Amino acid sequence: MIAYRIVPVTAFQQNCSIIWCETSRRGAIVDPGGDIDTILAAVEAEGVTIEKILITHGHIDHAGATADLAERLGVPIEGPQREEAFWIDAMVQQGKMFGVGQGRPFQPDRWLEDGDTVTVGEASLQVLHCPGHTPGHVVFFSEPSRLALVGDVLFAGSIGRTDFPKGDHATLIESIRAKLLPLGDDVQFIPGHGPMSSFGEERRFNPYVAQPM
Repeated sequence: MIAYRIVPVTAFQQNCSIIWCETSRRGAIVDPGGDIDTILAAVEAEGVTIEKILITHGHIDHAGATADLAERLGVPIEGPQREEAFWIDAMVQQGKMFGVGQGRPFQPDRWLEDGDTVTVGEASLQVLHCPGHTPGHVVFFSEPSRLALVGDVLFAGSIGRTDFPKGDHATLIESIRAKLLPLGDDVQFIPGHGPMSSFGEERRFNPYVAQPM
């Protein structure tokens, strides 16, 4: 089973997540947008050994500290899907545009595709390619834990922006309705910003993706 701790980082209060296998206490850092010392303090407090970094998409508030953190910990980077390369390559420009630190480009050790699996200790998570907010956005789903890390695809009561380059509203709605909601109403999700929710809550009440009972 997967355990987690959410660590808000950067001026955008992005939900960086520390996830770990409860059996081995080996884990991953998901979307380290910044504030490395804050993230590592949380890792130490939980007594977790980090073995990799997982990235949902290439926006600086989610990935800005990835290069520095990977070097500091000596761990590989997995994700996102390769269509995010243009965002990752533009990390310095993103920093200037949004005024969020000094992010550096990086090369993932493993690009991810829909249907892939990532391991965290003895646990595994499914990879779902969910474009729309950005073209190479991925979601991580632990079926046994009924937990998804959805980045900026879906929020409690809202959805991700689609006005960035290569964003597309219709594609985002299709990603949510075809890939996420069918996973089950009981699935809890950690969004990129704001409070957790469940797919059932969003299916019933989210005005952007609500479906009839």
